[in-house]
Amino acid sequence: MCDTLCVIGHDRSLFAKNSDRPRHEVQICESHPERAAGGTVRTTYLEIEDRGACAVLGSRPAWMWGFEHGINEHRVAIGNERVFTIDDPHANAPALTGMDLVRLGLERAHNADDALAVMTDLLEQHGQGGSCEEGADDPYWSSFLVADPRGAWILETSGTTWAARPVDHGASISNRISLGTDWTEASPNVEVGASFDHWRDPSTPTVPADDRLAATSACVATGAATLRPADLAATMRHHGDRPWGAPGSPIDDVAALPSGIDADLHGFTVCFHVDVPGLISQTTTASILADLPSDRDLPARAWVALGSPCASLYVPVFPPEGVPPALAEPATWARFAALRDRVEADDAALASTRATFGPLESELWARADEVATDAARHRGYLFDAWSAVDAALSRLGV
Repeated sequence: MCDTLCVIGHDRSLFAKNSDRPRHEVQICESHPERAAGGTVRTTYLEIEDRGACAVLGSRPAWMWGFEHGINEHRVAIGNERVFTIDDPHANAPALTGMDLVRLGLERAHNADDALAVMTDLLEQHGQGGSCEEGADDPYWSSFLVADPRGAWILETSGTTWAARPVDHGASISNRISLGTDWTEASPNVEVGASFDHWRDPSTPTVPADDRLAATSACVATGAATLRPADLAATMRHHGDRPWGAPGSPIDDVAALPSGIDADLHGFTVCFHVDVPGLISQTTTASILADLPSDRDLPARAWVALGSPCASLYVPVFPPEGVPPALAEPATWARFAALRDRVEADDAALASTRATFGPLESELWARADEVATDAARHRGYLFDAWSAVDAALSRLGV
C-alpha cells in the first residue's frame, strides 16, 4: 500500500509519498553519487547492463536494491504503488520489481519524459516479477507517479503491459488502477481507445484506496499557488476525522476489523496503520516531501521521515547528496518504529510525541530555509539537525 501526489506550478513542482510496507520491515534513506557506465548492476533479482547513474537520494527497504521513492540530481522524483490487476503476478519469474524501476528511472533520467521512456523500455526488456516482501511470496505490479519541475506522468502496469498519461496541474495515485481511456502512451498490446481499467481486478475492493485518494486529491486541488510543503506533511499525516486511527484491511470477518473501519471498508487513512494478526500487518514505514523548482539557481528541497509520519518528524535534506548518515542506519528506523508502537498502543502518547517533535520540526525547517542557498553550510546544518533529532529521540526514551 502507498499514496503519492504531485502538484505542478508555473515555476516548480511539489511531490510527496507515504511508503506503506510490512510493519517490521526496516526502511532506510540514503544518497548515492553518480556512477560511470560499464559492466553490470545487480538489482533485487536480476543482473543487468549498467548504463551508469546520476546522483540520487532514495528510500528503500533495507533488504531490497530498489527505491520506494526518491529524487535525482536533475530534480526528477518518482514513487510507486501496488496495484491489483487481472494478471496474476505469481505466474511471473523474478525480474525487475516496481521498486527497481523507481531506482533505475532515477539513476538514468534527466526529466520526467526520460524516466517514462527508461522505465517502460526496461519493463519490456526485462519484465516485472519477484516477491516484494522479504521471506514471503508476495509479488505485485506497480503504478508510478513521475515528476520533474515542469510536469509529470502517471504510469500504470500489469506485468509488461503498461499505459501512461501526462499530468497537467497535479495528480494523486493509490492502490488501484486509475487510468481509463485517458492514456496517451501504452504498450503495443493495449489497443487504441481501450480503457486501461479493463486490467483492474474487479474482485479487489477499491474503497480503501478511494478513501485515501479523496484526502490526497483534496490536497492537490488546493493548487500550487497556495500549497506549501507543510500542507503536504499534514496530508501525509492524515488520520481522517480522528486524531489517531488504526485503519484495517479487506477481510472476510468484519467483526475482526480494527476500530475505524466499517463493514464497507471505509476508514483507511493516508498515515497507514494496519495490524490484523495472521492476516495483514502494514504501516507507513517512510515518507518524503519534495519541492522541485524549475530555476536551477534555486536549490531542490526535500524532507524525509522514517516510520509513520504521525510518530516521526520530517528532517530537511538537500538532494541528492545532503542526507544525515544516520538516516541510512537500521537502528535509526527502529527508534521511530518504537514510537509508532507506543502511539498505537496508547492514544495519549501521540500528543506527547507531537509536543516534542512539532516545535523541533518547525525549528529545523526554519533553519534549513536560512542555509538552503548556501551549499557550503549544508554539511554543518545536517550535523546539527541530526544532533537535535537524536536528542529528542533520547528524551522520548527511544
